[in-house]
Amino acid sequence: MSENYKILIVDDEPDILEILKYNLRKENYLVYTANNGLKGVEVAKKTNPDVIILDVMMPSLDGIETCRILRGIPEFRETIILFLTARNEDYSEIAGFNVGADDYVTKPIRLRSLLVRVKSLIQRKNNRNTNNRIVAIGDLVINIEKRLILKNNIEIFLPKKELQLLLLLVSNPEKVFSRDEIYLKIWGENIIVGERTLDVHIRKLRKKIGVDYIITSIGFGYSINTKL
Repeated sequence: MSENYKILIVDDEPDILEILKYNLRKENYLVYTANNGLKGVEVAKKTNPDVIILDVMMPSLDGIETCRILRGIPEFRETIILFLTARNEDYSEIAGFNVGADDYVTKPIRLRSLLVRVKSLIQRKNNRNTNNRIVAIGDLVINIEKRLILKNNIEIFLPKKELQLLLLLVSNPEKVFSRDEIYLKIWGENIIVGERTLDVHIRKLRKKIGVDYIITSIGFGYSINTKL
């Protein structure tokens, strides 16, 4: 399960960085490190990790503020964020969850417990993603349930009909949807639209997501290109 998952560790203590990096790599994770919050945000943008382990107490930019910044970036809204905290008070836990943390581990760190926690969080997210129907095609990531479209980790905002059209095509990637079926599902049977309305919306959609993502079946309809 660990293979190919990327983990970013952000902590200002070199010993902790080295210990965690060594043990996570033994579990076949790809591991990146940063020694402060600002650097952590920078490395996260470059590496797009699956899990970010954040120390709460760091100079310049602490873990709470770092998490707040990351959650404000569209590509990190669903990233797993795990806090490391040496505090005994409830404050760090409450503040952490308020800014979007998924879990926390107290110091001193028990390595086996941390590894189990990371694996469990990844599994939980995978299960959630299955329920949310996330489709990844080329540089495009489409969360059908949340109606969220990302291209190259940047959110794309689509007008209602274009969004409905894209979601319909990716709802069954193996299917070629006929023009009549698309008109029925998107515009409804009692709505009168021009003959070229669908073509105009396809053209606009291609302009925003890329021309190669939608395949035209001449004389029949459209499908999503799953081979990018």
